[in-house]
Amino acid sequence: MQAQQPIARRRLGRTGLAVTCLGYGAMEIRGSRIWDGRSVSDKEAETVLNGVLDAGINFIDTANDYGRSEELIGRYLSGRRDDYFLATKCGCQVTRRDEYTDDTPHVWTRANLERGLHESLSRLKTGYVDVMQLHNPTVQDCEDGKLVSVLEDMRKAGKVRWVGCSATLPDILTYIGWGVFDVFQIPYSALQREHEATIGNAAESGAGVIVRGGVARGAPGDGLGDRNRWAVFETANLDELRLSGESRTAFLLRFAISHPGISTTIVGTLNRDHLRENVESVLKGPLPPEVYTEAKRRLASAGEHDR
Repeated sequence: MQAQQPIARRRLGRTGLAVTCLGYGAMEIRGSRIWDGRSVSDKEAETVLNGVLDAGINFIDTANDYGRSEELIGRYLSGRRDDYFLATKCGCQVTRRDEYTDDTPHVWTRANLERGLHESLSRLKTGYVDVMQLHNPTVQDCEDGKLVSVLEDMRKAGKVRWVGCSATLPDILTYIGWGVFDVFQIPYSALQREHEATIGNAAESGAGVIVRGGVARGAPGDGLGDRNRWAVFETANLDELRLSGESRTAFLLRFAISHPGISTTIVGTLNRDHLRENVESVLKGPLPPEVYTEAKRRLASAGEHDR
């Protein structure tokens, strides 16, 4: 699919990279045995990955423990490497790629981080990644393993351009204070707002912010979203704020990109119609200020408070 107009780009913090406000979360092409993932054929992966770039999206996020994700990106997009920025994650440890569970282990040692880097580069068929992220370590993990030093050595070797961390409260507050990470990946959506202020703090520090979960995994039935979390949408009467014909997922996506601290929101899908809808949603831009303010007021009243 071809975008009808360019997707808006935002600066990824101090990296200076101009990334599309809609990115692609490549966990969706991991395969069927992980985290209730859906099965994916090589043809499906090839179609959606090239469809992402054809639509004008220029940011792809993956990880060393996302099943076949890195392998498929390398197979089908290595010839288009100049068309997109690539982020992956390290710290994961997997011995067999067909035996993942929700508890995929992470080992926070220099040896394991370096193993992950070299394995990722090989599978992705590239000589470097634009952003290498630690995959949700604790502050204690970082300090004990001297993980920032490992990332800096990767950068000095030319195999990583920028360093980041996928993190959550409370650890992320310490990481922001360190001032060493160029990028943070943070969970956030209208239905999961506990990091709303933290995103602003990260952006003010000069870091780029990648948001995951911006559409809350999709509405139950169409996607894999949690029904209890999605119940907040109805409690807050957000349907009244949607444009005519706009889906709930589209509204959530526009809510996410309305946050001024967010650089890009990664959304994964195998469905070309969903990809098209996501692109059309961000082309409409952020929610009007009055709608955004009212949505936050209603969410707060419904119990989805800033924390």
